[in-house]
This record gives sequence, C-alpha cells and structure tokens, in this order.
Amino acid sequence: MTIKLNPDTEIVNTIKEGLKKTGGYCPCRREKTDDTKCMCKEFKDQIANPNFEGFCHCMLYYKEK
Repeated sequence: MTIKLNPDTEIVNTIKEGLKKTGGYCPCRREKTDDTKCMCKEFKDQIANPNFEGFCHCMLYYKEK
C-alpha cells in the first residue's frame, strides 16, 4: 500500500491553498470537525480497507493497493 499526492499539480496546489484558508480542514466540506481535518477520517478509514484503491474526497491523496 502506498499513499501519494495527486499527480495533477494544479489540483494539489488548489487543495493546499484551501487547506491554508480553512486551518487544515478539508476545503471540500462545510463542517469543521476532527473528522474533516486533513487527513480526514473518511480517507483514514479507506486506507484501513485493504480492498480500497483511489482518491480521498478532495482528490489530494491517492491510495494504491
């Protein structure tokens, strides 16, 4: 298993700017809770799933099996 940044640098830069503006919370979510702090709970749960391969909600990270 490997976690990588999205290869699209434009997306990465946009999301990183959004993270700066929100204080580290997912810029794609309205809620600002511990569950939406980057790296979000949803993606951590996906990482724990051995069958999951794909992007996190905001497309910043990609998990490879």
